Amino acid sequence: MSGASGTPYAAAVLRALLDAGETVDLVVSRASRLTLLDETGISFRDAHWQDDLREWLARGADGKPGTFDVDLGGVRYWSAGDLAAGPSSGSYPAKGMLIVPASTACVAGVALGLSKDLLQRTASVTLKERRTLVVAVRETPLNGQTLRHLVALDDAGATVVPASPAFYAGATHIQDLVDFVAGRVLDAAGVEHGLYRRWRGELGSGAAG
Repeated sequence: MSGASGTPYAAAVLRALLDAGETVDLVVSRASRLTLLDETGISFRDAHWQDDLREWLARGADGKPGTFDVDLGGVRYWSAGDLAAGPSSGSYPAKGMLIVPASTACVAGVALGLSKDLLQRTASVTLKERRTLVVAVRETPLNGQTLRHLVALDDAGATVVPASPAFYAGATHIQDLVDFVAGRVLDAAGVEHGLYRRWRGELGSGAAG
């Protein structure tokens, strides 16, 4: 997680990864803690990360607590300042990396190959090891510099997934729109899920009611 707005996207991806039986190495940047506090009122603390993460993931996109049941057994948390953490090395086993949401600052850092924190370092490792890297950029409008950084990431083998909900899946709730973006992120990573109704080639199938 980087510091862009869009913490519900990250929550939806995390829940779906765990539901799919995936093991998750979680890195929460310093900036994303501020965003999480602003968007949810939850303070994410290293010493209490399990309690804070459980409270966050149990909430729906509308902020209602207790919406989801969450099992954190598949999560391993790493502090963003721990550059000696497992994911900082190419020898650490991993299928890939998902950055959700990705701020423009995060996009720039990864595109330039910086390693100012564990998130950027892990992204660099992911690219050099030719593993899947999915970057869910959440910003608008995008300036030329950011667009060039996104092209650089695409050239390096990353998949750029703008956090842009679609409406053909018949969304009736904010959670549906969030889940669509989360589902597209997981599609790019090759993770099975049931977060949204897929296009079947039938016009009008997304109409409410």
